[in-house]
Amino acid sequence: MFSAFFISRPKFALVISIVISLVGFIALSVLPVEEFPDVAPPQVQVTANYTGANATAVEQSVAAPIEDEVNGVDDMLYMSSNSNNDSTYTLTVTFDVGTNPDIAAVNIQNRVATATAQLPSEVTRSGVTTKKQSSSLLMVITLLSPKQSRDALFRSNYASINIQYSLSRIKGVGSVSQFGPLDYGMRVWLDPDRLTSLNLTTADVSNAISSQNVQATAGQLGAPPYDTRSHFQLTIQAKGRLKTVEEFGNIVLRANADGSFIRLKDVARIELGSQNYGSTTTLNNSPAAAIGIYQSPGANALDVANKIYAELERLEKRFPPDVEYNIVYDTTLSVRASVQEVVTTLFMTLALVVAVTFLFLADWRSTLIPTLAIPVSLIGTFAFLYLFGFSINTITLFAIILALGVVVDDSIVVVENVQRLMDEEGLEVREATRKSMQQVTGPVIATTLVLLAVFVPVSFMPGITGVRYRQFAITISVAVCISSLNALTLAPALCALILKPGSSKPTGPLGYFAAAVDWMRDRFGSTASAMVRRVFVSLAVFALFVAATGWLFSRVPTGFLPLEDKGALMANIQLPDGASLSRTQEVAERASGMMREIAGVRDVLAVPGYSLLSGAARSRRVST
Repeated sequence: MFSAFFISRPKFALVISIVISLVGFIALSVLPVEEFPDVAPPQVQVTANYTGANATAVEQSVAAPIEDEVNGVDDMLYMSSNSNNDSTYTLTVTFDVGTNPDIAAVNIQNRVATATAQLPSEVTRSGVTTKKQSSSLLMVITLLSPKQSRDALFRSNYASINIQYSLSRIKGVGSVSQFGPLDYGMRVWLDPDRLTSLNLTTADVSNAISSQNVQATAGQLGAPPYDTRSHFQLTIQAKGRLKTVEEFGNIVLRANADGSFIRLKDVARIELGSQNYGSTTTLNNSPAAAIGIYQSPGANALDVANKIYAELERLEKRFPPDVEYNIVYDTTLSVRASVQEVVTTLFMTLALVVAVTFLFLADWRSTLIPTLAIPVSLIGTFAFLYLFGFSINTITLFAIILALGVVVDDSIVVVENVQRLMDEEGLEVREATRKSMQQVTGPVIATTLVLLAVFVPVSFMPGITGVRYRQFAITISVAVCISSLNALTLAPALCALILKPGSSKPTGPLGYFAAAVDWMRDRFGSTASAMVRRVFVSLAVFALFVAATGWLFSRVPTGFLPLEDKGALMANIQLPDGASLSRTQEVAERASGMMREIAGVRDVLAVPGYSLLSGAARSRRVST
């Protein structure tokens, strides 16, 4: 018999349980932690810029060739694109759940490369970018100037150069990007009247800037082959690209016959500003540089957030005067709260299960055996979560909480039967354990198969909902299987080592409780016998329960996920087409004031796209 081997060799059973627990502990230390499983379909984004073109020109010259080639790529669900009046083009391709995002990005890149030959030269010169798009926004960081001595342009570029690159290198960070970045650019404001009077065109200006703002390669002096021997070989350092306003102003547009020159500063106003003024980001109606950090798929959200906090503290020591950062939105706050609540519930459930087990078994030796089986089953489950690529989230932790009450059942059956054989037949503990396992091995396996028959089919549900059910079902199934293994190996070995004849007879209050349980058991047995003899009555009661279940199922509200307080309020405001930036800023300021007054939030962050992220109520420390 299978269990007889472990009854004679209890150390072997203990080693198996210890190995399962150690592997589970190792997996527990590397499993990612998140609030819910990642079920968002992977996305790949293609961006391009057709300088000076309006939305119609971008759609016809850029969008059409790219989308004709991309359409129908493997595993694609749908695609959406935006052609804007600021000369930008964005294509987002959404793939089926489970698609490898790296393979999807490569497939899109190959399709875009095919369409490159059909794009205008201005687009190919500035580049067409293809990258994975992460939809898991982890946190938003703003760069502020409390005394307003640093303008928005400085803060945005400081964030791009000194903060974004450092945060991008953190393991688990998928991407780091600014909302409406203000990158430095040399702005040339042409005077049409001066151009006309001097018989110049914008093409002349553009060609002059392109030809004179280049990185020159002047070669070397004294490089072989040579006619006369040279003592030195020198590389000529020529002046490269222009950097200052004065240098751009001295660009020659035309040389006149009298030896005079027409320079760029004669027909234009030149300044160092932003490449794009089409968007603005504010925090409480004050300019701010907002940085969005996106999490990599499968990364540990809590670990990534902790590393970001540490990196920001390190970078803050090198900030210039009157520059500071503020984390206005952090999704890990709700993750920490949710996981902490589930862990607290887990320990409460564990204490309750142990207490109830002791109440019914009425002996600490008997209670110890199923109690030891609980951590082995639950901790060992984490090893299989790692193998299946799951994470520690509210779904898997909830499944473990439910499994906690199930994993003790098999061991309790073994212990109770061993006690019965010792008390009623007077068998020695080892002999009672052997005989008990002969009687209960079949029922233990049968009950396990029944539970698996319920949960395993659930794991094959398709779609986004199926991902959540799959993690729930597999977690419980694995815990039940490990519990059955413990019942056939660890439980009989511990019974042979720990139990003693006569130790399970309760006295005092526990004795009265045991008598009441026996009385209820007898009444239940007689009622069950009566129902078996009246089959039609039993079927009618069963049909009544089924009908009641169906009626309640149709009345209970449905939803994908329960609504929870995330500590943030988000609103989206869409203005009519053609609305000016000043009008947008005016609406954002009014909306920010309304949200702070009505919703009771502390900070309001307005980001491009006319959306607002509002933080938690005044009673909370961190807000958006």
